[in-house]
Parts: sequence; structure tokens; C-alpha cells
Amino acid sequence: MTYADARETTEGRVFTVTGGDWDAVLGGDDPIHDEKIVVNMGPQHPSTHGVLRLVLELEGETVTDARTVVGYLHTGIEKNLEYRTWTQGTTFVTRMDYLAPIFNETGYCLAVEKLLGIEEQIPDRVNVIRILMMELNRISSHLVWLATTGMELGALSMMIYGFREREYILDIFELCSGLRMNMAYVRPGGVAQDVPDEAIVKIKEFLGWMPDRINMYEDLLSGSPIWQSRTQGVAYLDAAGCVALGITGPVLRSAGLAWDLRKTMPYSGYETYDFEVATHPDGDVWARYQVRLAEMRESLKIIQQALDRLEPGPIMVADKKIAWPAQLAMGSDGLGNSLEHVAKIMGQSMESLIHHFKLVTEGFRVPAGQVFTEIEAPRGTLGVHAVSSGGTRPYRVHFREPSFINLQAIPAMAEGGLLADVIAGGASLDPVMGGCDR
Repeated sequence: MTYADARETTEGRVFTVTGGDWDAVLGGDDPIHDEKIVVNMGPQHPSTHGVLRLVLELEGETVTDARTVVGYLHTGIEKNLEYRTWTQGTTFVTRMDYLAPIFNETGYCLAVEKLLGIEEQIPDRVNVIRILMMELNRISSHLVWLATTGMELGALSMMIYGFREREYILDIFELCSGLRMNMAYVRPGGVAQDVPDEAIVKIKEFLGWMPDRINMYEDLLSGSPIWQSRTQGVAYLDAAGCVALGITGPVLRSAGLAWDLRKTMPYSGYETYDFEVATHPDGDVWARYQVRLAEMRESLKIIQQALDRLEPGPIMVADKKIAWPAQLAMGSDGLGNSLEHVAKIMGQSMESLIHHFKLVTEGFRVPAGQVFTEIEAPRGTLGVHAVSSGGTRPYRVHFREPSFINLQAIPAMAEGGLLADVIAGGASLDPVMGGCDR
């Protein structure tokens, strides 16, 4: 559509605008006034923290509309659980939020134990080990958030430091379970194997130097004018907005609401541990950063208390009709179980061998019913709705996964802000698409 006469001259094309109401021209008759740019960010963009697609409508550098598109990972974990035994389910759920595998496993196993009615039979050592591992995992998860967000906002050194400390925690996980990620370490009724002495030594060393490292991160970032300008007042979301959208975890606590299931609805003995719920009143990216730093410090306090309580005892429920073999040992091939342990099982009696075989291949039966359990994962409330039809496999398991719920906040935080702030705001949610697209 032409809105001005034009003629070609030796100096180039010249437009002549005459008459008309300029207010009308600029307010609506100008054909380029309403033109907006639609930008696809992702699903391959590194700053979307996984295979998340953001469809952004821009007016200049201002975001006028933001839509989140999920489903690119399509793991089908929840459906796969219906075709495996209850114990085998841990090897699937651990792969959902792959930065917080211990939390996926623990939430799932608490639901299975509730269906079985054995919550009170779980040994004390099991609960202490679960809390110990979860809090280590919470720190490692927050370190990845700090590392990647630092990189995205220009603090490249933070990426190196965050992953350096996380590697140390993964070494501890490897000592305890044989694996660094997706361990399937927590099992219905207990844990796969005991925490070895060398892991205890390594955890104590970690507790010795980690507080200074957290202080170093704060020294590196908090005083930086660039970090301050990219985080303070950016992607604001108040407590009312969080509650309306179902947002939980550090994002909710950064808006001033001290909702932490470890305190408000404690499980696994958390009510007996001394720690504070970190909150911040500002509700922006800076507040979420401060809350996660404080949470790492509180997790160190919980880990120390767990070590002090780690008394000798069984690591699996006593009921042999449920207890998956937990006396794992490393064989000469680097895999469990060792030949000595297998020989012991086979040498006891034919009945015990048959029971062992059926327990592993068919699994135990879970009484019909349905339960809902929830725990405080690094990204917020992780809920598990488990349904049993009375068989050896789940009838249905559905997760209330915090990454999926929290992503609803992106339009509320992004619209009206700058394109660059979409990166900071989205990162501050700490989404993991493995949990979202489970």
C-alpha cells in the first residue's frame, strides 16, 4: 500500500507527503505501524535450557506476546512405567529431571511405599541417606543453574566454577551408586546400596571448602554492575502471580512467600532437621539468585546434620516380599552383583533362589488404590499421583512436575519487557525439559 507519492531523481527516490492528518497516519493508517516481528527462540537455542521453543512477537526490542511450546523431548516416561515393575520404575523416573534424579526417585518411591503401607517400616538409616543425597543433589542442581545463567548474562567464569564444584558432587554420587547421573539409587523400601566410607570422607571434605566457594560466587557476581542491571527489576512476578499460576520453589520464595514442603508438609524426617527457608521480597531475577545461594548454604547445614545421624543399620525394609536385594557389591568386571554375593543367594536354598528370581523378574504386588505424595525438589513442588490396580505394575503414574508448571510464568514475566530480558527471566525459572516432557 502506497501512502506517499514517489518519483525517481538523480539523487534517488524521493517521497512527497502532502496533506492528511498526521495523527491518523501515525496512529493507524501507516502500514508499518502494526508490523511486528515474530521470532522463534528454540527449540535448539542454548539459552532456553533444553528443547523449549519460545514464540516471541516483538515490536522493536520489546516483547508484546510470548508463547511457550513444549513437547519436543517426548520421552514417554509416565506411559513406560505401566509396562515395568514398581521397582524398575525408578530407572525411568530418574531420567525425568536429569539435574535432580534423586528427587524423582524419592518422590516416586514415597508414593509406592504409601500404597504398600510401609512408610513406618522404612529404616532410619534409609531416611538419613535419602536426605543426605537429596541435599547434595539440590546443591548440584543449583550449581548448574548458577553456571548456565552466569554464562548467559556474560559472567563466563561462573560457568567454569559451577561445573567444577558439581563434578565433585557427581563423584560422590558415583562412589555411592556407581553412577554419576540417573542413578536409580532410591528404591521402594530403601536404597540400592549403602554409603561407603570413602564417600563419607569426600562429603566431609566438600563441607569444609564449599561455604567459601559460595561466598566466592557472591563476590564474583553481586558487585558486578552488569549482573545487577541484568537481574534487578527484571522479570518481576509477585507472590499473588505465583500462586495464581501454581508457581512453587525458589521462584515463589523469591516473591516473599516461605512455602517449602520440607517445613510446611515435612517428609522423610525433615521436621527433625534445623534449617531456614530462604526468602526474598523483590520477586525478580536478582531475588531468585539470592534465594538459590541461600538454599545452597542451608543444604550444607542439613548435610552436616545428616552425617551426624548416620548410624549403622539396614538400608532396605525388612519385609523380604518387598525388599529388592540391596547387598550390592562390585564384581571384577566393574558391575554388580559380585560373584560372591550371587553364590551366597544361590547357596542358601532353592526356595530363596526362586523367590529372588520372581522378585526381580515379576516384582512385588501393590494393593489396589491411589495416592498422592509431594516433595520439595530444586525447582519446586514435585508431586506424584500413583494408581495401583493390585498388580506388579503401576496402573498409572502421573507427575506434577515443577518445570512444566513454572514455564507458565514466562508470558507474565516477558511481555512488556526487552528481548534480552527473556533470557534472564526464563533462566531464573530454572526449567529442565526432561521433567517438562516426561
